[in-house]
Amino acid sequence: MPDFPSRPILEHAALVFAALFPIVNPIGGAPLFLVLTSDLTHAERAALSRQIGINAFVLVLASIFLGSYVIEFFGLSVPVIQVAGGLLICAMAWGLLHSDDAAADVEVRPRDTATLSARAFYPMTLPLTVGPGSISIAITLGAQVPRGVSAWTVSIVGAALGAALLALSIWLLFRNAERLTRALGATGTQVLLRLSAFILLCIGVQIIWSGVFALIGMIPTFRAR
Repeated sequence: MPDFPSRPILEHAALVFAALFPIVNPIGGAPLFLVLTSDLTHAERAALSRQIGINAFVLVLASIFLGSYVIEFFGLSVPVIQVAGGLLICAMAWGLLHSDDAAADVEVRPRDTATLSARAFYPMTLPLTVGPGSISIAITLGAQVPRGVSAWTVSIVGAALGAALLALSIWLLFRNAERLTRALGATGTQVLLRLSAFILLCIGVQIIWSGVFALIGMIPTFRAR
C-alpha cells in the first residue's frame, strides 16, 4: 500500500496560502470590515466574520478548480475580470473615502439572517476580501495542476488545506478587529480607516492597470513590438 503523500500536500497547501494571503490581506482588510459593519452588534459581527471565512474558502477553491472553465464558457479573460473588478473596488474605496459618517455615529440595530448572509458575500467577501487579484492568482494556480489521479488528489487536498488556513486567518482577524479599535481609540481608528480606504483605492487602480496592460499586450500591433 503506497504511503500517503503528506509532504506534497503540505507543500501545495503552503503554496496556495503563501500566494493568496498577501493579496487577500485580511490584516489590512480588518479596518474596512469594521467600518462596513459599524451598524451591527458584536454577535452579528462575529457571525458575519465566520460567514466571510466560509465564503472565501468556497470561492478560492471554486476559482482554483473551476475558474478557468467558467471564464472560458462566457468567453471572458482574466484581464477583463481584473479591469471590471478593479473598477468595482475603486468605486467602493471612493465611497469610503468620502463617507462623512463615523463608525460611532451609526445606529446599531439587529439584522435578520438573510440580510447578513447576503451582505457577507457581497461586498464583504467579493470583492473586498477575495477580489479580482485573488481570483486571477487562484485561476493561475489551478491551471498549473498536472494531470493524473495522484496529482489531482494532492492538488485537491492541498488546495483545500491552504484555502482553509486562509479562511481561518480571515475569520480570526475580522472577528478580533474590534480590539484594534479599542487600542487605537476613535481618532486613530478613523485615521486607519481612511488610510485603508485609500490603500484599497490604490489596489483597485493597480488591478485595473494590470488588466489594461495585459489587454494591450493582446493587440497584434503591440504584441509584435
